[in-house]
Amino acid sequence: MRIETLSRNVCSDVLSRNHTARLACAKDGQPYVVPISYGFSGNQIYAFSTVGKKIEWMRANPLVAVEVFEADGERGWRTVVVDGRFEELTPGPYYDKDSDFAWKLLKKHANWWEPGSIDAEGEAPSKSYVYYRIQIVTMTGRHGIVQ
Repeated sequence: MRIETLSRNVCSDVLSRNHTARLACAKDGQPYVVPISYGFSGNQIYAFSTVGKKIEWMRANPLVAVEVFEADGERGWRTVVVDGRFEELTPGPYYDKDSDFAWKLLKKHANWWEPGSIDAEGEAPSKSYVYYRIQIVTMTGRHGIVQ
């Protein structure tokens, strides 16, 4: 196997093609990793969630990481890792514009809302929900190529 570094443009392509990622956040030195559905645009990753552990931890510590893995058939794989900053889309002068933009990105994929709005038993929790974005600070990628 050979490992190659992906350019920023190829990393962006990987983020654009996919819509499921792993989000890592931390609080009091304890990491927490969860799957998310997302939309990607420019230098931002948009997502949706009910208020729970993930949102509470990101509110306490907005520094996060996002990882997207893409299988490349029998030829190998690609992975992109983003270091970023959580930003909750809260009511304010730009909220409607920002949340509408997030919704339009997310709705391109079937069932985009389920990971963020259904609990482990398949029930819709009675919690409030939020749209949020991750401002990308750094983005790196690798391509594992089977030889």
